[in-house]
Amino acid sequence: MSRDRDYGRRDVLRAGGIVLGGSLVSGSATAADGDGATTLTVLSYNDIQTAAAEDKKFPRLVTLIEQRRAAADGPVVVVGGGDEVGPHALSPVSQWRAPVDVLNEVEPDADVIGNHEFDYGLDPISDVTADSEFPWLATNLVDSETGEAFDGTESVRIVERGGVKVGLIGLVDEGATFGKTNIKFNEEGLTLEEYTETGPAEAKRLKEDEGVDAAVALAHTGIGDAEALAEADADDDIDAIVVGDDEQFYPPEEVDGSIVSEARARARYLSEIELTIDGGEVTAFDGELIEVTDDIEKDPTASDIINEYRGEVSLDSVIVETETPLDATFGSNYHRETNYGNVVTDAMRERVDADVAITNAGGIRSDSVYGPGEITGGDIFNTLPFPNTVVSLELTGEELVETLESQVVTLESDTGQNFGEEISQQTSGLRFEWVPHNDADEPIRDVYVDGEPLDPEETYEVAVNSFIANGGSSYPLDDKPVEDTGELQATTVVNYLEEKDTIAPTVEGRMQRVDRDLPDAAVTVDGNGKVVSQFDAPDDVQSVAEDTVAVWTPEGDHVDAEKVVFDEEDETLVVRVDDSNLADTIEDADDGDEVALDIYAEYESSEYDHIYFERSRLNADVSATVRRRGRGLGSAGPPGR
Repeated sequence: MSRDRDYGRRDVLRAGGIVLGGSLVSGSATAADGDGATTLTVLSYNDIQTAAAEDKKFPRLVTLIEQRRAAADGPVVVVGGGDEVGPHALSPVSQWRAPVDVLNEVEPDADVIGNHEFDYGLDPISDVTADSEFPWLATNLVDSETGEAFDGTESVRIVERGGVKVGLIGLVDEGATFGKTNIKFNEEGLTLEEYTETGPAEAKRLKEDEGVDAAVALAHTGIGDAEALAEADADDDIDAIVVGDDEQFYPPEEVDGSIVSEARARARYLSEIELTIDGGEVTAFDGELIEVTDDIEKDPTASDIINEYRGEVSLDSVIVETETPLDATFGSNYHRETNYGNVVTDAMRERVDADVAITNAGGIRSDSVYGPGEITGGDIFNTLPFPNTVVSLELTGEELVETLESQVVTLESDTGQNFGEEISQQTSGLRFEWVPHNDADEPIRDVYVDGEPLDPEETYEVAVNSFIANGGSSYPLDDKPVEDTGELQATTVVNYLEEKDTIAPTVEGRMQRVDRDLPDAAVTVDGNGKVVSQFDAPDDVQSVAEDTVAVWTPEGDHVDAEKVVFDEEDETLVVRVDDSNLADTIEDADDGDEVALDIYAEYESSEYDHIYFERSRLNADVSATVRRRGRGLGSAGPPGR
C-alpha cells in the first residue's frame, strides 16, 4: 500500500560519545558517570509489519526486550518508531489485533502513529488505540480546530522512572502521511505541522515547563528527515531520536547533538541507547543495535497469540511448490522486474481477463525471498498483506504510458540520489523501456502490449489493485471508473497458484532500463553464419560488460551475444550473434518480414554514478529482415554508425 524501502545500506556500528555544553566530544558513557549520575536505557523497535503474523522474530524480540530490561543498570523506557500494526499476513482478516495483542505483553511506554497505522483508515485509529494498553503519540498531526492530538492519540507522554523524568513526543513527516496514504488529512480536519518546528519546540517546553531530564522523539520520518530534525533542534533539547519508516540499519549515532537510531524493521533488531543523566542533563551516551537471533527463545505468550490468529485462517497450508526462489525484496521490486512481481501481476491479469496488469512495488512486502520449495498461503498473504482488492479499468494507450511514467524515479532526483533510479512497479502483458534521467524526452518508450506495439488511441483493459486505482503511490487513476472484483489481491494470487502443481517463474525482460542509446541498426537473419553489427558508442562508455550483451525480441525472448568487442580509442562497439540461434528465436516470422529487435548491454559510465545498479545500460533498436530461402552468411545491413 505504501513506499517503504529496506536496502540494508547502513552496516557499521556506531556508538559512544559525551555531550558537554551541547556538543559531542570523544569518550564513553562510563567515563562520564559521576556519583549522582543515572543511566537511562531507551529500548526501541520500529516497523514490525509482516513479522507480526509470523511465529518467528516477533516473539523472540519480546523475549529480548525483557532480557535487556532486566540487564539494565538503571531505569528503562521502551518505545516504538511506528508502522507496527500493518501490513502483515493477518491484516486482511484480523487487522491490527495480532500485533497490538503482542505489544500489550511488551508494555511499551509509547509508540508513534506511522503511515501503516492508517492502513485500516482514519476512523479505526481510535479502535487501534482503544485496544492498545499503551499510548500512541501524534505530536505534530493535530486537530485543525483545537490544535490538540486527534481522536485516540496523545500529544506527549511523560514517564517517571528511577528518579528520571522522560518526555516522549511522536512526529511524522509529509512523506509518511500524505505521501503514503490515500487519506486527505486536511479534508478530515487534521493539520500536519512542520516536524522540524513542532519537535524542537515541544522538547524545549517539556524541559523548561515540565522539568524532564531527557526528551526522546519517536520520529516516523526516516533517517534523512530525522537528521534534519536534529539539525533544526538548535538548542539540543531533543536528546534521542528513535526512527522508523525507511527501515535502515542505523545503530545509535550522534547527529547535531541528538542520538539517532533506527532498528531496521520486521523485528530483526532492537535498538539500545544508554543515556547518562547527571544533574538533570544528558552528559553521555552509549548504544548498539542488538540482532534478534534464533538463539533467543520465543516468548510463549506472544507465540500463542500469533498462532491462534494464524489458525483461524489456515495460513500454513501449502498451495504450490516453486522451483525458483520468489523475490519479494524491496530492493528488487522497486528497481527492476522480479519473478514474483510477474507471478502477482500475471494472476491479476488472468483474474479479470485484462490486457495489462500493474501493481505498485510498495504493495509487495516482507522483504524476503521464498523458496525454492513449498509456498504456503501465509507466504502469499505476508507478501500481499493489505486489504486491497483486484479491480479493472480502461485506459487508452496514451493514458497507459502516463500511468507507467508516474512511477519512474530518476537517478538525479532526491529519492534517486538516496536509493538509486527506480521503476517502482511490476507489470504483466507489457514490455517497455524506461529511461531514468531528468533529461529524457520519453521516460517510458517502445511499449508493446502482448507483443504488439502500443496504439496511443486504442483502449486497453488494465488490472490494478484498489489502492492504486484510488490514486495511491501517485498513480493518475483516481478519476477512472472501475469494476471491483471484491477479491483480495492476495486471494487472487493464492487461487492462481493453487491451480498449478509447480512453478518456475523467471525474469522475462518486461521492463528494460536504458541510460544511453546506440545508433539504429539493420541486419539480415537467414539462419546461417553470424549476425554482426557495429556501433559508434556514446562518449561516456568506458568499458562494456560482455556477458550482459543480448538481443531481445518483443515477446521477451533473447539470445546472448557470442562475441563483443569495445574499442575505447575508436569508441566503437561490435556485437556478434549466432544467426541460427537468432533465427530460431524469431521462427514465427515469415520470409521477408521485418522484426523489431533490441540490443541491451551494460557498461561502465564516466558520467553516471549509480546507487543501486552496478552499471549503466545501452540500447540499440535493430531491424531484422528475415530470409527463409537461400543460403549464405547472415550479414549486417547499415553498420549502425
